[in-house]
Amino acid sequence: MTSHQSTQTMKPATAAKKLGVYLQATPAEFQEGVISRAELNELQANPPEWLRELRRNGPHPRPVVAAKLGVSIAGLARGGVTEALTTEQIEALKNDLPEWLQQERATQAEVRKEAARIKEKQAEQADKPTRRRS
Repeated sequence: MTSHQSTQTMKPATAAKKLGVYLQATPAEFQEGVISRAELNELQANPPEWLRELRRNGPHPRPVVAAKLGVSIAGLARGGVTEALTTEQIEALKNDLPEWLQQERATQAEVRKEAARIKEKQAEQADKPTRRRS
């Protein structure tokens, strides 16, 4: 008996998310088709010029914009950034450093600090020997 394994495919939106690019900026043939796991792996291993260009100059999806600015996606929304931004626009924001961006970066730093504190506390508790009751 032979087993038939079907090819895994994904929607363009899923593939774009995995590639870290803004779907609407990809070529029409990418947006209109389905992408197999093998095709995705090939795009990651040997990105074509359009993919390299998108990664370099954008427009970038919100998760990438947030990471480049050092804030959360919610922080972007609070700052009024709801659309994809180009690398140039991101650099302009970094240079202008508006008040909302400063506040969101400070908030993000606090969140990271608190997460590290909790992780450290959990590690300490895990290292403590458990007492047995007699």
